[in-house]
Amino acid sequence: MDLKSNEEVIDKQSATDFLDNQQLVWDLQMNLDKIIEENARLVTQMEFDQLIPFVNHIQQAKRIFIIAAGRSGFAMQSAAMRLMHLGLTVYYVGETTSPAIGTGDLLIAASGSGKTGSIVKAAEKSIAAGANVVAITTSVASPLAKLSSHLVLIPAAEKQDHSKKISVQYAGSLFEQFLLLLNDAVFQSLWKLSGQPAELLWARHANLE
Repeated sequence: MDLKSNEEVIDKQSATDFLDNQQLVWDLQMNLDKIIEENARLVTQMEFDQLIPFVNHIQQAKRIFIIAAGRSGFAMQSAAMRLMHLGLTVYYVGETTSPAIGTGDLLIAASGSGKTGSIVKAAEKSIAAGANVVAITTSVASPLAKLSSHLVLIPAAEKQDHSKKISVQYAGSLFEQFLLLLNDAVFQSLWKLSGQPAELLWARHANLE
């Protein structure tokens, strides 16, 4: 292959790479647009009155325990952090320093399906110990929902719903994303109700990082 032919091959490959990269850029933008669109649609479908008892439970609890699994767990750990920043006593279930739950305490349990065995069992034990349970799930008929003192229903797809009627995203992605956003919204309201300045919350941020 002569030099000219070699340059032509390189030019063609560069053009192909550019088109492939441009297609990837379009795909990424469409994916992000769809994710934002689905979460925005959930906002219009949510019954926000159901969050008032949720906020009340948090305000009245002696201590707050939080449990979830998988990606939902990451979202709920973020929620636990923000409640700690408000000065509330918060424990994430499963951590070695998490104590026994009891009367006057609150368990916030999140599960898209509402069937996760460890979470349902934790709710049962919490109720037996005299604690209240707030369930966050997609299914009003789930075991977790039926056990709860109060239910927060998120009308997202369950992780095993592959029909793509509610969400085109994989598994429980929409529930997990909205769980984070919803808890941030609850935090914002709790913060406003507390009247605490941002400087006071900032003083509670971890300083051993």
